[in-house]
Amino acid sequence: MTEPDRGPATAGSLLRAAREKQGLHIAALAAAIKVSPRKLDALENDRYEELPDATFVRALAQTVCRTLKVDARPVLDLLPPAASVVLEPGKGGLGTPFRERPARTEPGLSVSGVRPLVWAAAILVLAALVIYLVPAAWWSALLPAPQAADTAPAVGALPAPAPASAPVAVVSSAAPPPDSVLAPAEAAASQPRIETVFSAPPDEAASGAAAAVSGMLQLRCAEESWVEVRDGRNRVLLSRNVQADERVGLDGALPLRLVIGNAAATQLAFRGKPVNLAASTRDNVARLELP
Repeated sequence: MTEPDRGPATAGSLLRAAREKQGLHIAALAAAIKVSPRKLDALENDRYEELPDATFVRALAQTVCRTLKVDARPVLDLLPPAASVVLEPGKGGLGTPFRERPARTEPGLSVSGVRPLVWAAAILVLAALVIYLVPAAWWSALLPAPQAADTAPAVGALPAPAPASAPVAVVSSAAPPPDSVLAPAEAAASQPRIETVFSAPPDEAASGAAAAVSGMLQLRCAEESWVEVRDGRNRVLLSRNVQADERVGLDGALPLRLVIGNAAATQLAFRGKPVNLAASTRDNVARLELP
């Protein structure tokens, strides 16, 4: 059985085929070259009108080819050419004498524009001299004496500030759809919940201050790593770069589908038990589904 004709190859199809051949997710490639996944998707699907210009398209294609270690020439030959600058042909022959064009007068540098600035500076200098030379007794006679406060502010009325070394936690939750009818336990588990905690400084962590997160899924990155987590309803719970020494706790409807860009530097726990990422990792990108 012959395969259907897919039409002539395009630059985007060549880039997509090279990326899929290496088993690299489009989001992981976008994080590696520091460009948004939307622009990379537009390039792979030949939607050049969504990108700034032809020069940007060719530069992005060269960057992708260099990252995937493939030859960029076949891809560049299929891309639209960059806009060229056409120089105005010179008038006259080689023997024509050169005459310098009169210089343009910038509006901001004209005499009429500079004169108000000079007057303003002179007035400021004159005012400073007057303030400096007038005796202090004159100012005390002109200005009213400050009135004493009726009551002194209470000491100790303000609450003590929180210690600076405490971990900072950010918790966000979203209610389930209004048309869904769930049991109380099921509804609590299906609500997406994200908790992020940054570790305390090393000198304070050694004294016993430890940062912890709660959630069905717990994730910690020793180095910066791109992470995407979707729940059973295909809602995006997390899609960003997780910073080094950052801990993230997630709750959502099962199953949870994960894509981790830097699996070697990521630790994962599901319902309190560690998850081995080695079995689901290829080219340091882990793809797994947790029931």
